[in-house]
Amino acid sequence: MKTYSQQLTVLEKVGYSLGDFAANLVFQTLITYLAYFYTDIYGLEAGHASSIMLIVGLVAAFGFNPVIGALADRTHSRWGKFRPWILWTAVPLGVVALLAFSTPQFSYKAKLIYAAVTYTFLLLLYAANNLPYSALSGVITGDMRERNSLSAYRFVAVMFAQFFVQVFMLPIIETVGGGDKSAGIEKVMTWLAIVGTIMLLITFLTTKERIVPPPGQQTALKDDLGDLAKNKPWIIMLILTTLVFITLAMKGGGYVYYFKNFVDADSLTRFVEPITSLLSRIGINFFGQDPVSAGFGLFNAGGIIFMIVGITLSKRFADKYGKRDVFGVALLISTIFLIAFYFFPPDAISAIFMAQILHGFFYGITIPLLWAMIADVADYSEWKNGRRATAIIFSAMMVGLKVGLSVGGALLTRILDWYHYIPNSETTQPASAIAGTRLLISIYPAIPFLAGCALLFWYEINKKQETQIEQALIARRKQG
Repeated sequence: MKTYSQQLTVLEKVGYSLGDFAANLVFQTLITYLAYFYTDIYGLEAGHASSIMLIVGLVAAFGFNPVIGALADRTHSRWGKFRPWILWTAVPLGVVALLAFSTPQFSYKAKLIYAAVTYTFLLLLYAANNLPYSALSGVITGDMRERNSLSAYRFVAVMFAQFFVQVFMLPIIETVGGGDKSAGIEKVMTWLAIVGTIMLLITFLTTKERIVPPPGQQTALKDDLGDLAKNKPWIIMLILTTLVFITLAMKGGGYVYYFKNFVDADSLTRFVEPITSLLSRIGINFFGQDPVSAGFGLFNAGGIIFMIVGITLSKRFADKYGKRDVFGVALLISTIFLIAFYFFPPDAISAIFMAQILHGFFYGITIPLLWAMIADVADYSEWKNGRRATAIIFSAMMVGLKVGLSVGGALLTRILDWYHYIPNSETTQPASAIAGTRLLISIYPAIPFLAGCALLFWYEINKKQETQIEQALIARRKQG
């Protein structure tokens, strides 16, 4: 059997990270624009959009992810267990992402069916691609420091994808569509599909699988599920992942409504004009003439830039203090700045931008740690049970991600409905809708984050146990 060093080259780290760049061109678009696309571009009622996002999302979470995880763990090929899935799904994922954000001129009932079908296939292919991709991080190396480093590379790539989607995508949609957002989003998604497919193929070509199950392991699915049920850190991470993505879906999808309906347009215009003028002088003209879109993009840009700064510091803190403790403290501080949004009046533009920057910095520290902790849970399971089932553990976390995304997205549109939001309105929204928009990006999303902080008190894999597990598994694999 060929063996590989557990040290990763820069090329492999970059190649692996491009897979998350590709996936997040889709994922960040879902978080940021799916609700807005359904209500204000495709023309669905908020209640119907909420039902599609919730029902399809829950079916995907509990139906697609466990099946993909079980199949991936039992895949045997010359390329490994998980890399083939990245290859097989690269092109179909791009095609379906384009179809899901297309706007065919159907009757209203047919539009509902089309939205449900394309969203279903998008989540199926996303699971078939991203779940094995995430599981690959658990077998690409067994070295904890290299795993922390890999996570940092990975989530810098995530931030670049997020930066494009949240900063430039809305102004570009409006520009290339000539004011027609339907045409604009189809053109943008076409290019995203092409770029994403190429990135996924690079990931397949540049990575290796170094960690393999113990020799002779032939584990039944019921044994894998039994191991999960007894794995307390896994249960905690499942709940934590769900809570984190409920918040991300609510606040991420709520910002576009917040800027269009709550933030004072005149104050925002005065704030962004010097910035956009400076950017225009150096050749950056993505923001067009709409000050609300420009403000929305620059607001997201500030948060993402400082998220990247937080990500770059994450490994240093995790190596010194352990993933659990750093994650909990940074998540708590980021939540404080999230709550602060509730107290800002519409014209407090400087305070709004500063809160976003500080929230982004501290949340950025947590981003690589979540998935690195899940990889640690796979090690914990092997350490405890003598069996390794990486993909089924990651599939459970993807269940948490999909449930969180579905519940958060459904809550977003349902809360808008509760507060009497009028989709695609050219007039002023009612006061209730404006109040609901304000709550959507402050108090409501802070609740799951605070619950996640409390949950970490029961997560037992601290810095000391990380080292203990790593050393034990190294010795066991040498004997094997």
